[in-house]
Amino acid sequence: MCRSIKTLRPPMALDVTDEDIRAAALQYVRKISGFRAPAAHNREVFEEAVEAVAEATARLLDGLEVRGADRAAAG
Repeated sequence: MCRSIKTLRPPMALDVTDEDIRAAALQYVRKISGFRAPAAHNREVFEEAVEAVAEATARLLDGLEVRGADRAAAG
């Protein structure tokens, strides 16, 4: 599922931006909803879902503790 979503955690990705997180959230919502772009009557709920997924993703990435990440970055 969602093969186009890249891993955003260290050491797989360094310097993850808000745009990276939003792009992943958008891909996820597109996959789940089955819509690349929502119709006007679904746009609001679609955007709300993207924002909710982006916020959850940012919290997840902020809270992850990746063992050995410091060594991999220094390596």
